Amino acid sequence: MNVNLVNAAAAYASRQVGNNPAAKAASSDGAEAAGSDFSNLVKSAVNEAAATSRTGEFVSAQALVNPGDLGSVVTAVSSAEITMQAVIAVRDKVVSAYQDILRMPI
Repeated sequence: MNVNLVNAAAAYASRQVGNNPAAKAASSDGAEAAGSDFSNLVKSAVNEAAATSRTGEFVSAQALVNPGDLGSVVTAVSSAEITMQAVIAVRDKVVSAYQDILRMPI
C-alpha cells in the first residue's frame, strides 16, 4: 500500500482541528465531517491497495507475454505483496479490537 504522507498528515491535522473547541464552534457538523473524512480515508486506502494488486498482476502478465524488464516485474510484485501484508495486519488489528469490545463488561 502506497501511503501518501501528505494525505496522512492532512487527515491527522483535520482530526486535531476537530477536537479544538474553537474549530467545533465554527463548524456545526464537525463529527459528521470527521466521520466522512475517516470513511474517505479508508476508501482511498482500499482503492490504492486494489490498484497496487492489479498493477502487480498486470505487470506479471505482461512479462509472460513480452519478456523484458525483470526489475519492474519484481518491483510491482513486491509492492503488491507488501500491500497485502499491510491489509492483513490492519484486518487483524480490527478483528482484535472488535474481540476486545465484545469482552468488555456491560
